[in-house]
Amino acid sequence: MGNEEDRLVTAIVIGCGNRGENYSNFGRDFPKRLKIVAVVEPLKHRRDRIGDWHKVPPQNRFSHWEELKGSKKLADVAIICTQDKDHMAPAVQMAGQGYHLLLEKPMAVTEKDCQKITEACQRNGVMLAVCHVLRYYPPCAKIKEILDSGEIGEVMSINHVENIGYWHFAHSFVRGNWRNEGESTFSLLAKCCHDVDLIYYWMGGKEVVNISSFGSLQHFKKEKKPLLATDRCLTCPLSKSCPYSAERIYLKEPVIKQWPNSVVCDIEDDPRVYPKVLRKTLETSPYGRCVYDCDNDVCDTQMVNFMFENGAVANLTMTAFSAEITRHTRITGSLGELVWDGSSQGIKVYSFKTNEWKSISADAVVPNNVLTRGHGGADFFLVDSFIKAVARKDPSLIKSGGEESLKTHMLVFKAEESRKQNLINHLVNKPTPAHP
Repeated sequence: MGNEEDRLVTAIVIGCGNRGENYSNFGRDFPKRLKIVAVVEPLKHRRDRIGDWHKVPPQNRFSHWEELKGSKKLADVAIICTQDKDHMAPAVQMAGQGYHLLLEKPMAVTEKDCQKITEACQRNGVMLAVCHVLRYYPPCAKIKEILDSGEIGEVMSINHVENIGYWHFAHSFVRGNWRNEGESTFSLLAKCCHDVDLIYYWMGGKEVVNISSFGSLQHFKKEKKPLLATDRCLTCPLSKSCPYSAERIYLKEPVIKQWPNSVVCDIEDDPRVYPKVLRKTLETSPYGRCVYDCDNDVCDTQMVNFMFENGAVANLTMTAFSAEITRHTRITGSLGELVWDGSSQGIKVYSFKTNEWKSISADAVVPNNVLTRGHGGADFFLVDSFIKAVARKDPSLIKSGGEESLKTHMLVFKAEESRKQNLINHLVNKPTPAHP
């Protein structure tokens, strides 16, 4: 994937969880293009796992990013994958020290913090790529190409559904890190800032003038708890029949340490004892709680409506209650319509002129055997583009830069404001500057 223009790019990984591990794996896939030279992670076993994979010297393994304050610049880029609410401070510091940033989405959990990050990157002349990986995903890029070509005419409407998956939502947004707005953020920002950004991307940057949203926490609450249910799954008489049972989600055979189990219990012990340790962990872990007896408060169902400056409209539906974990999209135009089922082979276009459907496949595929494969391979294309941009000093290769990502994050905040205040937000999408 590289060429003679691509020099070796060096990086610091800040946050060595699932996302930090996945993005840094690009250095294992393509060691002549990316080298991880430092890691920052409070959990020693995670810090050492990634440090060992990349042969990071002991003196470059840090427990907190503040240890880098005042130090000489160690690398070209900083890959920031801390928890969402902890993005702003390290991003602003590392931009101030001259690092280009690969920043996990969402940028931050407040409007002001998102603005501070963008302004810090602009002020210090560093590149920022927000991990809106769908912009880099070949099917999504192909849809953009089809729309821009005018094949279905002028875009009239976009209906886009984010099917989170019933057990995935229970894992991440009822029991997991994104369950509680006060501890993390609201679910539309955590899960669907991708999708809001994608709709804006497909519309070619046309500004949103009206936005409204409706939604609530409908199901995962105490009043929905079955009569015989206990507060923990492993002692519950309904565990065999409850679709959200931790036993059914985490202990189904074969029990191995991969996502989502690895989030519940991340140990380096002999794999043969892992099932026993995982079960023991579920006896006390938040992941073993009844989904109707947690401290979650984020929406499990939400819709967002957009009107664009040219009169086109769009709708985003976020639902926890789906069998599939995928996206479905239908786009109508003056000359035809487009349907995408969330797979690389699933783009279909209907022409009003010929009265015929045709299937269109995205051309690019993820190279065989690469480790950087998250989001159906979209993570690979994101990191590939970012590393090329830094190596070639060409920010045009970044599809998710700070200014446009800030715009789409502001749309998410305005949508949530609409939901909470039961109003239609009339806006011109020009965020005001943040003040230090």
